[in-house]
Amino acid sequence: MSVYQWFIFFLLVQIVHFLGTWKLYESAGRKRWEAAIPVYNAIVLMKIIGRPTWWTILLFIPIINLIMFPVIWVETLRSFGKRSGLDTFLVLITLGFYIYYVNYTQKLNYIADRSLSPENKTADTVSSLLFAVIVATLVHTYLIQPYTIPTPSLEKSLLVGDFLFVSKMNYGARIPMTTVALPMVHDSIPLVQKKSYLTWPQLPYLRLPGIQNINRTDIVVFNWPVDTVYRFFDTSKRRAFKPVDKKSNYVKRCVGIPGDNLSIKDGMIYIDGKLLEMPERAKPQFSYKVALDGKTPIDFEHLFKEMDITDPVMVTDETRRDTLFFSALTAAGAERLKNVPGITAVIQQISKDIDNSIFPHINKWNRDNFGPIYIPEKGKTVSLTTESLPFYKTIITDYETNENGDKNDLKVTGNEIRLNGKVVKDYTFQQNYYWMMGDNRHNSEDSRFWGFVPENHIVGKPIFIWLSWDTNGKGLNKIRWDRVFTTVSGDGQPQSYFKYFLIALAAFFIGDYFWKKRKEEKN
Repeated sequence: MSVYQWFIFFLLVQIVHFLGTWKLYESAGRKRWEAAIPVYNAIVLMKIIGRPTWWTILLFIPIINLIMFPVIWVETLRSFGKRSGLDTFLVLITLGFYIYYVNYTQKLNYIADRSLSPENKTADTVSSLLFAVIVATLVHTYLIQPYTIPTPSLEKSLLVGDFLFVSKMNYGARIPMTTVALPMVHDSIPLVQKKSYLTWPQLPYLRLPGIQNINRTDIVVFNWPVDTVYRFFDTSKRRAFKPVDKKSNYVKRCVGIPGDNLSIKDGMIYIDGKLLEMPERAKPQFSYKVALDGKTPIDFEHLFKEMDITDPVMVTDETRRDTLFFSALTAAGAERLKNVPGITAVIQQISKDIDNSIFPHINKWNRDNFGPIYIPEKGKTVSLTTESLPFYKTIITDYETNENGDKNDLKVTGNEIRLNGKVVKDYTFQQNYYWMMGDNRHNSEDSRFWGFVPENHIVGKPIFIWLSWDTNGKGLNKIRWDRVFTTVSGDGQPQSYFKYFLIALAAFFIGDYFWKKRKEEKN
């Protein structure tokens, strides 16, 4: 929905509210017109039901308001003596429209000094749970979100089984675009695996101010632009069409920011012709071919464990066993292998053949030799020709809209390009774009295959690993203790702060014990 459509929708909601509550307002000693003024009517309603004015804010926060509306409906009825279980059931099942019935057909008896305390233990529990859900949803949506690493595309930096806290504040929290959804779940309901949201209505993209911009080499969580997780959709189609904020979450390293000219030469990334320097914690990995002399015995199990190599590929010749392929090996690891007796050569595997699966699918590049390609910057204009169109077609048709907020209509006839019925020779970008890649270069489905990541798909920045789980470990070794309570970014190698957390926790409980004991002695 466009801003104009949302404005009309908002006005309709105000009209619905006024028609269903004006007599309630009058019965409570307020003026009829106070039920009709947007925002002000909510502030007045909080006074009528005896709730704090700041609750009004919660009514305008997406997702949170879905929890607050039923609470306000019930509180409104109780302020006029409608406290029965049937009243509560009817107002919830009718999505609040039972208040119309009360407003026009019932004798209204406003209770100004009603008790706000829960009537029984059940009501108190429900009230506490609702408050907990609201707080948790606020934190999850606007501050910090838990996230799990599902794939090895950032191996060495982030491992499969790492449990992260992702900050929404660093790049600015994105206001949920999907307005009707279950809180604290993504695109599916746990256990039943059904969609957790409705596709309508949708809010326009809006992001709160952040404390930093996305920098090159930042690890970023984002919604996968070309989501192919199609469990809930037409399985005859490979791509799943979801709202932006309900697309599957991905985590990659940003290697190109708006305005960059990016290229890849023999696997190395260059920005504006200069080699991109990676941070110390980043450990890019590539495929390597390892040749053996076939005579010297090598304890590969010990070697792989010592070097933390988890994915050696089987030999190419089972009879001679003279060659190994590694799908993910760092440059430092390759150098170490060269010094192992029995290994005669360690050769990095660089793609040379043309690969049409590589963006923008023009039979020109491959995963190790790519570009140069311009990464679009908001407000910048590019020439639009049949040669440049493949780079920006998805941006124009899928990620950006026309002046009315509708999808662009792009048509190409010969060398003529028409956008929304007009012949165009250039295009101006409406938002920033980024280029995301995995450190595990030959085991990562990233921007090289599907292109740019729009700014409105950015979720947040991973800042902290609070747990790391190794499925191959046994007993206590299932937990990677050296990764628990480590930061994701920063200088030097990661350092666990878990012991400091345990010390602080012990100090808290010891201090609390002596404080209570001292208080008891005074009494």
